[in-house]
Amino acid sequence: MFRKLIKCLREYKKYAILTPIAVGLEVVLECIIPFITADLVNNIENGCDLSVIVKYGLILVAMAVASLAFGAVAGKTCSVATAGFAKNLRKDIFYRVQDFSFENIDKFSTSSLVTRLTTDVQFVSMAFSLLIRVAVRSPFMLVFAFTMAFMMGGKMAWIFVFLVPFLGAGLFLIIRIVMPIFKKVFKKYDALNESVQENVKAIRVVKSFVREDYEQEKFEKASEDVRADFTKAERILAFNNPLMQVCLHINMIFVMTFGSYLVVSTTGAALRVAQLSALLTYSFMILNSLMMISMIFVMLTISIESCRRCAEVLSEESTIVSPENGAKDIADGSIDFDGVKFRYPGNNKVFALGGIDLHIDSGATVGIIGSTGSSKTTLIQLICRLYDATEGTVRVGGKDVKDYDLETLRNGVAVVLQKNILFSGTIRENLRWGDPNATDEEIEEAARLACADEFINQFPEGYDTYIEQGGVNVSGGQKQRLCIARALLKKPKILILDDSTSAVDTKTDAKIRKAMREYIPATTKLIIAQRTASVEDADIIIVMDGGRIDAAGSHDELMKTNDIYRDIYISQNKAGASDE
Repeated sequence: MFRKLIKCLREYKKYAILTPIAVGLEVVLECIIPFITADLVNNIENGCDLSVIVKYGLILVAMAVASLAFGAVAGKTCSVATAGFAKNLRKDIFYRVQDFSFENIDKFSTSSLVTRLTTDVQFVSMAFSLLIRVAVRSPFMLVFAFTMAFMMGGKMAWIFVFLVPFLGAGLFLIIRIVMPIFKKVFKKYDALNESVQENVKAIRVVKSFVREDYEQEKFEKASEDVRADFTKAERILAFNNPLMQVCLHINMIFVMTFGSYLVVSTTGAALRVAQLSALLTYSFMILNSLMMISMIFVMLTISIESCRRCAEVLSEESTIVSPENGAKDIADGSIDFDGVKFRYPGNNKVFALGGIDLHIDSGATVGIIGSTGSSKTTLIQLICRLYDATEGTVRVGGKDVKDYDLETLRNGVAVVLQKNILFSGTIRENLRWGDPNATDEEIEEAARLACADEFINQFPEGYDTYIEQGGVNVSGGQKQRLCIARALLKKPKILILDDSTSAVDTKTDAKIRKAMREYIPATTKLIIAQRTASVEDADIIIVMDGGRIDAAGSHDELMKTNDIYRDIYISQNKAGASDE
């Protein structure tokens, strides 16, 4: 896990290395200063002249300045390394998610991936900052101060040997109790983000059904779950401070009592005042180091689960990858399904698609119709490898889709999905998703073919009109037409419209289909629709039922031979019922 995360340092590795070096030098100087100070006090007690005092003073000032300088360098390099590490980690996770298949996305869930990119990365970067600076400084300080305490106080320094195991046992017990709580709390963070995501995304639905109170209660419950777990964990972690205070006071009582006794009873023979003063300073250093170490343990306890969650995403391999030396050219838009079966990943035992055998000629217009849940969308998702078939083979242009370079395949298959998504930016920028190098003339032509120019030209800024996130400032029909125009710009071998004209009127729908026949006659066009009017003029209409092909044929053939198609047609065209 840590090896996976540490690779994210890359160009910031030198700053991560310089930080502990600078911290180490800072600590050495800080630990020597009390020793030099004690030596100065001894010289003053022995009646030294002013020149000796000045010399010691200059040495102490130089060491203090040098220690400050090393501390400043450590602070700067630590900041650069931490911010850079967080940037690279966030970037690597995001890039990894871009490579995920739908199966990978389903495994993590969108809300969980958002949490990992935000909250988890923040915790990991905080832990990293502590590790390269405080986690180096505190042990260094502990070792050096412990060594100097033995040099100055002799046997009295053994008090630290007894205190450290006592403190360590307490910290271990605290961490052991809180670790399982933090493992649970991040899953609840996912639920909290999911609640927010759903509410914001479906805010129009929430308001139209007047369900604000329900959504508030749902969010409050998720938020309360996170608060309760964090409170429980922090309540236990709060024992860390009193534990440190107990150790500090035991140490102070022991050093002050027995140190003073030795100074007075031996008249400075066993322990001098300067040594006692230095020993007290080192005591504070040691206990402060222990306190900082305990704080590091607390932070690491919180962050270890975040580290695991980030590493989990980085370690996840996409279930759909490009083959080595994959085909870079698609011969034509022909499609073949040979004995294809498919079931969604997970514990699903039921096949969503079963025994699909189908051949579609290049350039054909194919309508796909069927009741809700008949797996129409599932069928077309196999063509561009959004999912892979569980059994059987899907071919495009005569080749197995698994033999194509993934980018080549998806560039050759344009899909306008049921959920039409536009991105924040201008209309022109959104359309150029289809072809980044498209000219203004090509953009306008695609918009005309998709009947989108009708409303684009009515906007004051035309193609430079800004689209808000998710396309909330355009209607459903306008959004669909923009998405169709975007797909047309790809000039694909295969164009799939997944119920993509459901929000436009039948006249506009017909104009779009006519434009596609004339503009891209060689492109295979698959039209999934709920209404028969959208597929009546297709070369072939496929009727789906229960994940299988129930029938295939022209409109006239299906009206005569297929009950499902005839029932759909009659229900949508009441006049047709009397004609029958």
